[in-house]
Amino acid sequence: MALVAGIDLGGTAINYTFLDPQDRFLIEDLFEHPARSKEGPAICLNQIAEGFGLAAARAGVDLGEVALVGLDTPGPASAAGVLSARGSTNFVHPEWAGFDIRAGLEARLGKPVTYLNDGNAGALWGHFNIFGAHRIATSISAIVGTGLGGGVITSGQVVKGRSGFGGELGHVLLPYQSIAGIEGIVPRCNCGRTGDLESLCSLTAITKTLLPYFLPRYPGHEFHAMDIVQAGKLVRGRAERGDALSREIFRVQAHALGVFFDEMINTFDPDALIVGGGAIETGREFQQWFLDEIRKGMPPQREEQADIPIYIMPNGDTAGARGAAIEAMTELRQKA
Repeated sequence: MALVAGIDLGGTAINYTFLDPQDRFLIEDLFEHPARSKEGPAICLNQIAEGFGLAAARAGVDLGEVALVGLDTPGPASAAGVLSARGSTNFVHPEWAGFDIRAGLEARLGKPVTYLNDGNAGALWGHFNIFGAHRIATSISAIVGTGLGGGVITSGQVVKGRSGFGGELGHVLLPYQSIAGIEGIVPRCNCGRTGDLESLCSLTAITKTLLPYFLPRYPGHEFHAMDIVQAGKLVRGRAERGDALSREIFRVQAHALGVFFDEMINTFDPDALIVGGGAIETGREFQQWFLDEIRKGMPPQREEQADIPIYIMPNGDTAGARGAAIEAMTELRQKA
C-alpha cells in the first residue's frame, strides 16, 4: 500500500503526517519535532530526517511504504522549491540563499519530494476538508499569522502561477480608505507596499500599525505601560475577553478581509472562503464574531453571491503538513 508523507517546516518546529490511498491521515493530531533552520541547510535537513523517522514510528508506518513526500515551507521560494537568493525571516543562515530545499530533502531522504509554500499548503488542506479529495470547486484561503499567507484552489488544484508566486494574497492591494475608523492611517507592509492585505491583517500589522494608531485613543489603557511588541502579543487574548481597544483592532482586520474577499468574489466567484492562522485560533464565540465582522466589511454583493460561505480553517496547526501530503498524493495519482 503506497503512502505519502507531509512535512511542514516552520520557523521553530517541523510538523509531520502521513496519508493513505483512502485519504485517511495516519497521525490524528499534531506531531512536531524542533526545527533548526537557523543553523543552515545541512543541520536542518538532518533534523527533518530525524523527525521523519520518529513520526513514522508514531504512525506505525514502514518508511519503505512511503512513495512520495510533500514538503512545505515559508517563502519566498519558487514553485520548484528554490529559496529566494535574498533570504527570508525563516531562513536567515547565508547558505539558504538560493538553496533548492526540495532537491536537498530529496537527496537526504532518498525519496522523491514535492514542494508547496506554506500558504498554499494550508489552503489545500482547508479545501480538502470542506470539499473532499475529488470535488471540483474553487476556494480562497487567507491565513493570518506573522504575515498573511493563503492560496487559491480551483478545480482541486493549487494556483501557483508562472514562477510559483500565485496566491500571494497578502500583497494584494486594498482600497483600505473605505474601512471606517482608520482615517489618516498609512499601513506599510514589509514588502514595501502601502495598503496591501498583510499591512492591515497580520500579527505584524498589529504592532507596526494598528496598535500605535489606536492606543492614543484609549488613555489609561494597560498597554501604555508595556513595550509595543509585548502588548501586541496580548491583543488577541484581550479581544476575546471583550477589551474595546483590542476588539477595534480585530474589527479593522476583519473589515480588511471583507474588502479583500469582495475582490476575490468578483475575480473567481468561489464556492467557499476560508480564514485560518494563529490570529483566530480562539474560542468559537470570538471566531463567529470575527466572521460576522468580515461580512460587515464587505461591500454589497450580488444576490447570487451573497451566500458564499466563510469557514474557519480546521486543525490549523496541522494544516501545512496535511496540505503538503494532499499535494503529494495528487501527484502520485497523476503518475499512476
